[in-house]
Amino acid sequence: MNDLRQRLAVAFAKYADDYPDEPDAGEFVLFLAGNAPVFSRANLQGHFTGSAWLVSADGARVLLTHHRKLGRWLQLGGHADGDEDLARVALREAEEESGLSDLIIADPHIFDIDRHSIPARGDEPGHWHYDVRFVVRATGSEKFALSEESLELAWLSIESIAADGDADISLRRMAQKWLRRSVQ
Repeated sequence: MNDLRQRLAVAFAKYADDYPDEPDAGEFVLFLAGNAPVFSRANLQGHFTGSAWLVSADGARVLLTHHRKLGRWLQLGGHADGDEDLARVALREAEEESGLSDLIIADPHIFDIDRHSIPARGDEPGHWHYDVRFVVRATGSEKFALSEESLELAWLSIESIAADGDADISLRRMAQKWLRRSVQ
């Protein structure tokens, strides 16, 4: 296992210790340890993706996308496409999907993980995304530009997401986690 993969395995173990009631990081470790090309979408069973919990400079809002393919409000993110540095993937995807340029990885530790099923589309079979999420912060202008991947982008109140029983469960979990973290 190369150095980046070893660090990622350690990060998953730390995440499991920090959040024992959340999705099993052990699944992520097992997937990482396999022989398949887990950082490539060519792996039709599943692959790693990197996502950004993109917070405003004041930490009160998060930028979400109304995802064109999935038709749901989600955090920004996407395929690793061979890049094993998932924090870098999250930052790249946040920049590409938002048009914002003054973004930083606010914390090098994994903020959240989520394994979710992606439905079949056209010639692409259904598969799993092993999504690894990092906190990204806007440090300059918060005026975003819509990309082709989004139907809409919006800065939304993190408190509102945390309290919204109809919100995507992983968005609600991240919002609640962010609010607990901000209070500490």
